Amino acid sequence: MRVGYTSVAGSDDIDMHVLPLNFDDSARRGFTGAGTIAALATRGGDELTRRCPRLAAMLPGLRAALAAHRAEGASVHIRLDHLDADELGLLADILGEGEVTGIVALPDRRVAQIQESVFAGLWRVRIEGEDGALDYLELGAIPEIAARAALDFPRPDIEIGEAPSGAMNVMPVLAEIRERMAAHRPGDAPHIINFTLLPMNPADMAHLTATLGNGPIQLYSRGYGSCRVLATGARHVWSVQYLNAMDTPILDTIEVGDVPAAVRAADEDFHDSAERLGEIIAAYFA
Repeated sequence: MRVGYTSVAGSDDIDMHVLPLNFDDSARRGFTGAGTIAALATRGGDELTRRCPRLAAMLPGLRAALAAHRAEGASVHIRLDHLDADELGLLADILGEGEVTGIVALPDRRVAQIQESVFAGLWRVRIEGEDGALDYLELGAIPEIAARAALDFPRPDIEIGEAPSGAMNVMPVLAEIRERMAAHRPGDAPHIINFTLLPMNPADMAHLTATLGNGPIQLYSRGYGSCRVLATGARHVWSVQYLNAMDTPILDTIEVGDVPAAVRAADEDFHDSAERLGEIIAAYFA
């Protein structure tokens, strides 16, 4: 049964929609890994280096940073404001669109859009604002803006309230969640509650959703099976749903812990991404 942390009609929640990071450029489409190679294959190395010298100079350092990075390390931010339009366009072709995409609602009502590149662990982050957009790359298991929002904005405790009429299991589930919230420390293994196996009727789910509330983060992974990860309004508490081809949950869980592993890059991802980027540099920028 789906937990479903969605905005309540008439509330003051931000209406959030995932948009491509380059949504203001209708002529350009994002690429997957195969599309990245196809886009580069039409251009010679000398031409790429001549037209995009700053990007060509930046890529070896980016590859080295990927090779050295570890999942538990501090995020590394790479500014893009020194690149011109041609270089930003080529960078978008190289990065493509990886498995994880999402949005983070910020306290000032702006929305950060995050998109993993085809190089796992390398993200593009864009924040729209009245003074223009902030657009940068980030190396990390998950963008820092998402990890920080998960800690700073949700409530540190929950009020369980009275059991609703017809409730079956929601009260002991909420008590378990509350206990695990208080006990969790960064780096601890997540505590998982599987609703696929636990009987929860509509009254249970309605009370659970109302008690936990909506959080500031929505993430979606299209890796080996689709996965939807939503932060709740309770700190360390996530709705994690694995979906079938019809977008129907086949595994519905609550995780109490850090940002779920389903949307985080692991150590081996950085190594593999560095190798793949190195191959592109050698083939198209040498």
